[in-house]
Amino acid sequence: VQLQASGGGLVQTGGSLRLSCAASGITTDHYAIGWFRQAPGKEREGVACLSPTDGSRYLADSVKGRFTVSSDNAKNTVSLQLDSLEPEDTAVYYCAEARWNCLVIRAIESWYDVWGQGTQVTVSS
Repeated sequence: VQLQASGGGLVQTGGSLRLSCAASGITTDHYAIGWFRQAPGKEREGVACLSPTDGSRYLADSVKGRFTVSSDNAKNTVSLQLDSLEPEDTAVYYCAEARWNCLVIRAIESWYDVWGQGTQVTVSS
């Protein structure tokens, strides 16, 4: 399994970005793609997950109402739409894969086995 995250960048407060996680080599229907972020000097935080097969999804309270997670199954891609961005959202964002349904494991880091490289999101005030 390989994951490729993309879409990060520099935006102003209130702006939007769309992150994508392209997955390859997944041979099971029962999996979740999670999104995590790590700000400088802070622990990594789980923000969202989605299981493409049944569409089940989860968003952390800290991003609910501003972030949206979706999938394009034909492209094996899970996207994270970031709206109303705040400086506190500045972080490296990672996607990861787990062989569990999203609603079971949510975005709990220890359940995820394969990680993509991060993509930097910077929100200026």
